[in-house]
Amino acid sequence: MNMIPTINMEKTGENIKTLRKNAGLKVRDIQDVMGFESPQAIYRWEAGGAMPKIDNFIILSKMLQVSINDILVTEETLYP
Repeated sequence: MNMIPTINMEKTGENIKTLRKNAGLKVRDIQDVMGFESPQAIYRWEAGGAMPKIDNFIILSKMLQVSINDILVTEETLYP
């Protein structure tokens, strides 16, 4: 049996929200930089319902001044 990392979407979403607030950013700030017409994608990220695309992860990590690894919350899962 091997262990593989999996992304915990709910905890990653909570982490995005916490990091955003700690950075003093509003959802609107991220929305504006990423050029989104509405904030819904960001709210889905923070709720753990979706993950940013890799290019948005890169932008988000720069805005939050952390690495992508600091944003992601992973868990080890058994893989047969």
